[in-house]
Amino acid sequence: MFPKNTWYVACTAEEIDAKPLGRKICGENMVFYRGEENRVAALEDFCPHRGAQLSLGFVRDGRLVCGYHGLEMGCQGQTVSMPGQRVRGFPAIRSFPVVERYGFIWVWPGAPELATPDTIQHMDWYDNPEWAYGGGLYHIACDYRLMIDNLMDLTHETYVHASSIGQKEIDETPCKTEVRGDQVITSRYMDNIQPPPFWKMALRANGLADDVPVDRWQICRFTPPSNIMIEVGVAHQGQGGYDAPNDQKAYSVVVDFITPESDTAIWYFWGMARKFKPADKALTASIREGQGKIFAEDQDMLERQQQNLAAHPQRQLLMLNIDAGGVQARKVLDRLLAQERKQVGP
Repeated sequence: MFPKNTWYVACTAEEIDAKPLGRKICGENMVFYRGEENRVAALEDFCPHRGAQLSLGFVRDGRLVCGYHGLEMGCQGQTVSMPGQRVRGFPAIRSFPVVERYGFIWVWPGAPELATPDTIQHMDWYDNPEWAYGGGLYHIACDYRLMIDNLMDLTHETYVHASSIGQKEIDETPCKTEVRGDQVITSRYMDNIQPPPFWKMALRANGLADDVPVDRWQICRFTPPSNIMIEVGVAHQGQGGYDAPNDQKAYSVVVDFITPESDTAIWYFWGMARKFKPADKALTASIREGQGKIFAEDQDMLERQQQNLAAHPQRQLLMLNIDAGGVQARKVLDRLLAQERKQVGP
């Protein structure tokens, strides 16, 4: 139920600095490690000798060494050597196209001949001194499309995140949904309101008053297969809202990479890129902690939703105006999946 001829975030660069990492991506068991010249490699997590998980081994001189009998693998999946044995004739195991970019390791689980790194989404905030970034990873037991629905409809903030970013004006302000090619954009602008607790903190952090009316915005941008960037922020009312100068607003981008593990589980890479006080490391840590708690609330809701849907597969769900972003994102995914099926053939 997920496209495979596309790039997914598999892990962060830090996750494979010391040892191999085993991770299931789109139903494929993979092992990630740094091979020769510190380049990232991704192989099938299956030793061709006895079927052990290669991720339980270690890296030596750029080769992945199986932790069971010492068989050594090259970065293209070929068997290189084994103590006291002649193994050069072993058939190669599967290797996956992999790219290190923006602090993440991206993998292509589909047909390798179709992989083009140029299609990886550009991140303006990465390695930019005007921005700061902090994030984390959750493993969530839900269909990846449920998380897309969640992020493309932020009215749930009023209820799930009432103590941090939720407020009644989100319910009261209609959102607009646009489709531009494969991208789906849902936007909501709330003028002349009081900031909720999280944004009061952000205003103070940027040296701005937190007890005056603000204009608030939420712009959710879905890009297939499952990347969502959400522009969020508040500006002192009357200063231009989204277009206000930096010294009159607190502006961030919520970064969401949703990588399917299976039909009912995901790796959720979350974070926030902040365009105010970028050198304040304590602020980055504080926002990361607060955001982590917010997404933990989503995790609980989504896992229980998945359990409920699994228990009642025959039930038809209602669609409201607020669901437009998620509905359009699913249409894009359905079209891409149909294209893949046509490429593979019967």
